Amino acid sequence: MQPSLNPALAQARFCPRCGRPAEVTFPRLLSCPDCGFREYYNPEPVAAVIPFDAHGRVILLRRGFEPSAGRWTFPGGFVDLGESVEDAARRETDEELAMAIELGALVGVYSRPDDRVVLIVYRALALGEPSTTPEAPEVRVFTPGEIPWQELAFWSTRRALRDALGR
Repeated sequence: MQPSLNPALAQARFCPRCGRPAEVTFPRLLSCPDCGFREYYNPEPVAAVIPFDAHGRVILLRRGFEPSAGRWTFPGGFVDLGESVEDAARRETDEELAMAIELGALVGVYSRPDDRVVLIVYRALALGEPSTTPEAPEVRVFTPGEIPWQELAFWSTRRALRDALGR
């Protein structure tokens, strides 16, 4: 079964401001005819990095958590309020790989109508050796020919890697 595009709104029936019955335009809008409250639900931005080492190899991590636990991807995560996309990309790489990076060019922006996120992916140069973390229990360096395409975590992981490698 496909998860709801907006589980937060799927069961909503009342205004969070005044508690009166609300009008729900699933999956995007909750509005209150009594107090005028309106809340829009939009995709969340996710910042990610495809780190390359000095030899042009790609550093990937095996996901430690759902969704897609055990599958390969690159570091990334939600952009926090008060944080730029670029800063989020650096922070997520540090959190997941315990490694600093030099952020490079934008690889691409990836989204689909049935996803709750917009993925923004950058190239980066690794400024050290990656380490495992709870979010990345296994880390490996791959030449472009060694990338485990059939074991990648998400459709966007495949697209971004292909774009970054010019394939």
